[in-house]
Amino acid sequence: MSADTPPISVNGVAVDPSGWPSPRLAAVRELLRQRAVKLGLLDDAAAGDEVTEGIERLIEREVKIPVPTEEECRRFYDSHPELFRSGDLVFVRHILFQVTPGMPLHLVRAKAEETLQRVATKPDDFETCAKTLSNCPSGQHGGNLGQIDRDDTVPEFEEALFADGWIGILPRLVKTRFGFHIVSIDRRVDGRTLPFDVAQQRIAERLSARVQQVALGQYVRLLAGDAEVQGVELDAAATPLVQ
Repeated sequence: MSADTPPISVNGVAVDPSGWPSPRLAAVRELLRQRAVKLGLLDDAAAGDEVTEGIERLIEREVKIPVPTEEECRRFYDSHPELFRSGDLVFVRHILFQVTPGMPLHLVRAKAEETLQRVATKPDDFETCAKTLSNCPSGQHGGNLGQIDRDDTVPEFEEALFADGWIGILPRLVKTRFGFHIVSIDRRVDGRTLPFDVAQQRIAERLSARVQQVALGQYVRLLAGDAEVQGVELDAAATPLVQ
């Protein structure tokens, strides 16, 4: 932590943000850790994976996620038929700018944006940039990932690949759990739309993930409202998540 960065603490416990994508995430983890300890779900001396497992037990216990109804799944299916196709193939290249603990996120993004502008203007530079800049082993092959089907990759990457019929270098970065990707879709092979009963489970999982993200944000704000947090803003909420 630099000399001009205010110290971070949660209920008097110092938080070291180094190794985290942001100080806020480091503070949130400490807030959740303390709650898990208070409820007897975690030993106060636990560290590493034990803390992660304790926080997972806490979330499972206290953050209630409603199961999407069949009607809600049907509405999503009818509104997004392009997301539920079988046999769709895309032939893809990418350049990965990996986000690792301790690496400033804004610097990684800035380098990725700079490179995107370069290859958008000069597409022939894509292979060179992949070989010299990509943090993926595919960089040795010009970023070539070959053909990708649905369910072959993480959801956030898949959504970018199959959201529409785009061909060429995507005009925006794709953010996944691995980092920032510059993506070139070189060819598409269309499949067929899955029937609703086949797609329903996938839809329910997608909708549950969205609701969980909102619920977790509310839960963190609730805890922050009852905590003494210094050095970072956690958007404290005054109303309980579950009545």
